[in-house]
Amino acid sequence: MSHINLLPWREAQRKQKKQDFFVVVGAFAGVMAIAVLTVHVYMASLIDNQLSRNNILKNEIKLVEKKIEEIKNLERQKEQLIARMRVIEELQSNRPAIVHLLDELAKIIPEGMVVEDLTQKGNKITINGSAQSNARVSAFMRALEDSPWFSKPSLDVINTTSAGSRKSRTFKLNVNQSAPIDPAASTGGKK
Repeated sequence: MSHINLLPWREAQRKQKKQDFFVVVGAFAGVMAIAVLTVHVYMASLIDNQLSRNNILKNEIKLVEKKIEEIKNLERQKEQLIARMRVIEELQSNRPAIVHLLDELAKIIPEGMVVEDLTQKGNKITINGSAQSNARVSAFMRALEDSPWFSKPSLDVINTTSAGSRKSRTFKLNVNQSAPIDPAASTGGKK
C-alpha cells in the first residue's frame, strides 16, 4: 500500500515560505539600514569636514582683511609722508629763491624810491612804497619787467601827497614772482 500523508503539508510549506520571506525581508531591511546608516555617517563626516574648512577659511579671510586694512593705513601714512616731503622740498627749493628775489629787488629799486611794505601770497607780490616822481615808479616797473625774477608788473594805485614844499608819490603795484630760465641769471651771472 502506498504511503499517504494526511498531514496538512501545504500549510507547512506555506509557513516555511512565509518564514523564509520574512527572513529575507529582515535581512534586506538590515542591510538597507546598515547602508543608510553608513551613508548618513559618511555624509555627516563630509559636512563636518566642509564646515571646519569653512571656519578655517573665514578665519583666514578675517586675517587677510586685517592685513588689507593695515596696508591701506600704511598707504595713507605713506601718502601723507610723501605730501609732507613734497612741501618740505618745495620750501627748501623756494628758500634760495626768496633770497634772490629780495636781492634782485634791492638791485632794481631806483634812487629816490622807498619800498615800505612787501607782501607775498603764492606767486603774487604786492609792493607799497613812495617815490619822488612818477618817472621813478615807471622806471621801477620797467626794471621789474626786465628782471628774470619778476613778471607782469601792474600799477594799482598812485597818489600824490604833499609834505610841506615836497611832493611825493605813494604807490601800490602787483607783480608775479617767476623763476629765471637761465641758470646763470639765478646766480646773477656768477658761477
